[in-house]
Amino acid sequence: MKGTSHKKQLTRVNRIEGQVRGIRTMIEEEKYCVDIMTQIKAVRSALKSLELEILDGHAHHCLMNAVTSGEESIAREKVDEILDLIKKSTKS
Repeated sequence: MKGTSHKKQLTRVNRIEGQVRGIRTMIEEEKYCVDIMTQIKAVRSALKSLELEILDGHAHHCLMNAVTSGEESIAREKVDEILDLIKKSTKS
């Protein structure tokens, strides 16, 4: 997963970073709490979307390469990585 997808992901991260700075400004300016929470929800949603996009790319690139390499130990390692990540995600 190199090149274009990483540039696209960096663009999304920059947008999320801007949203977080906006939340800071809203707090500094003592904006309405519901409006601040709405922006926090938007950032969480954007992060989740980015996370899923990266996971999708990892599964389709790194995991598939490991599986098709014929190296069972490498394939198991990649599958275990994803399973560990999913387990951690369900705890939060």
